[in-house]
Amino acid sequence: MNLVKTRAIPVASANRILLMMLASMAMMLAAVQDLRAQNMPNSFADLAAEVSPAVVNITTSTIINRPGDQLDVPQGSPFDDLFKEFTDRNNDDRPAPERRGTALGSGFIISADGYVVTNNHVIVDADEIEIELRNGEKLPAVIIGTDERTDIALLKIEADAPLPFVNFGNSDDMRVGDWVLAIGNPLGQGFSVSAGIVSARGRELSGSYDDFIQTDAAINRGNSGGPLFNMKGEVVGVNTAILSPSGGSIGIGFSMASNVVSGVTDQLEQYGETRRGWLGVRIQTVTQDIADAIGLEQVAGALVTDVPDGPAADGGIEAGDVILRFDGEEVDSTRELVRLVAKAPVGASVRVVVFRDGGTETLLVTLGRLEEAVLASAEGGSTLEPAEAPQFSIQGLLLGQMTTEYRERFMINSDTDGVVVLEVEESSQAAEKGLRPGDVIVEVSQNPVHVPKDVVDRIEAARDAGRRSILLLVRSGGSGRFVALTLAE
Repeated sequence: MNLVKTRAIPVASANRILLMMLASMAMMLAAVQDLRAQNMPNSFADLAAEVSPAVVNITTSTIINRPGDQLDVPQGSPFDDLFKEFTDRNNDDRPAPERRGTALGSGFIISADGYVVTNNHVIVDADEIEIELRNGEKLPAVIIGTDERTDIALLKIEADAPLPFVNFGNSDDMRVGDWVLAIGNPLGQGFSVSAGIVSARGRELSGSYDDFIQTDAAINRGNSGGPLFNMKGEVVGVNTAILSPSGGSIGIGFSMASNVVSGVTDQLEQYGETRRGWLGVRIQTVTQDIADAIGLEQVAGALVTDVPDGPAADGGIEAGDVILRFDGEEVDSTRELVRLVAKAPVGASVRVVVFRDGGTETLLVTLGRLEEAVLASAEGGSTLEPAEAPQFSIQGLLLGQMTTEYRERFMINSDTDGVVVLEVEESSQAAEKGLRPGDVIVEVSQNPVHVPKDVVDRIEAARDAGRRSILLLVRSGGSGRFVALTLAE
């Protein structure tokens, strides 16, 4: 028998060791707290004092026409007809008197010579714009340019001396959890400072060019157009919107990222308008079903559904291509492609990498200008008028050959050719994917189809080849989209 000899530790020694361990743990916790404290500012006072002179209040004035003696009563109330008769009799044909309405917002100065950034919705339709500086001085402003797509406006004021201003920072450097400071004119209360953190990045509200920073810094009505600062005093966002059931701040505010705003203001200052690049494609998101159907290893890129006359068509991009890289940048989604194209210079020749027929190709495309782009519809299009058009059923779809009758029944554009969907089984996968009667199947497996048998033959060929899904290019109301259907056994 092997015996392991142990030596008993006196109680006093054990207590000393325990105390030493506890002291060591306490020191470690204190070090961690000190580290956290280093990242948490004791006060925002110095930062606010540094940047607030460049933040301005904006008052706009608009002439509003309305009848002078108009009485407002609830519609449908017992007095509705009485007051309508009264006002009609008293107003007769008198011209409506003019009155002036005002609105408040915020902004910030970005140059010593008086360029001011704010939201477009703050100054839209304004007849007069007045800028109030931090020192109380009030100056008239003129509009240099506006951009509805990003809700940004650039104004100009003239002062006797150079004005305090702030610089844009790199919004891409902001991380969720970083401290931010919002300054503005909430609810007309004048200069007000609120602090919070970045709650989320890359939020999209309603526009194709949206890139919002979400923050819990208090933002209310009147903060619109004001700056969101990082801890270096750089503008990383323009406070634009809030999410609130009450109309007041509940800690969900949105600021347009500075990397979007700075590009827009540069163009507005230089040209008085935006000049965005234009590729000339219609695109949709790549799903797992679509990736499987075309043999794409990753769910990424932007799937091209239409290529009207324009830069993309001239550069060789085709419907069914998946754009993977644009001008050296990875394209993760349709949204990313829209942003990359928009910020590219008009007239620039860029390399576009596409996935096509199982491999990649690099194409050179010379960009046009989005603001000048007019997508012309192709003229003509053949219409087959067989004496007796055959119909086929497959994958829950009843398919018919294009005829004048079908064009009129389903209001199909004259420039759309393909196979008409006549009926869709309610319980079918096709119905789940959104196919409806009147849709036109233009391509199957990226090959054109003209009669119902073309569709059937291509689906059967894909099934015989062991493919699990099939890709359809479908047009509805003039717009195209790709639909991936899992093949029935």
